[in-house]
Amino acid sequence: MTVITTEVEIAAAFPADKLFKVIVNFDTLAPKVAPQVFKSISIVEGDGGVGTIKKCIHGDAVPYTTSIQKVDAVDVSNLSVSYTIYEGDALFDFLDSITHHIKISPGVDGGSVYKHTTVFNCKGEATVPEEMLTQTNEGYKKVFKAIEAHVLANVDAY
Repeated sequence: MTVITTEVEIAAAFPADKLFKVIVNFDTLAPKVAPQVFKSISIVEGDGGVGTIKKCIHGDAVPYTTSIQKVDAVDVSNLSVSYTIYEGDALFDFLDSITHHIKISPGVDGGSVYKHTTVFNCKGEATVPEEMLTQTNEGYKKVFKAIEAHVLANVDAY
């Protein structure tokens, strides 16, 4: 099995604890601020913690419509979350799964750093096209910036 890993780091203008709170509430916030990517995110099974199964219905900005994911880890003390997409057309025909690791760290001047590592687990000797890797990372950046703009405009809510 081929494994391909990508990583995106983005500096945020607000503290790490606030950013983590936003990331934990991603399911509610993402469809509001990036409906072109996330039409809806719903819990199929569980309480939102480890083991929870979620279904994402995606928008027209991405070349797929659904993904099913399982929450692998939520570490409040280390400000990190991990989940694995294991079903849906987001896996195309060449992926077994996609695991996401998100880590929030303190940054400079009271800000923070969002680090998103993605592990593509390919079927057999298949590989992920370079164009797809680039588009995926750019997509993470766009959604993050939309979330950041929302938080900064509604800072009292966070």
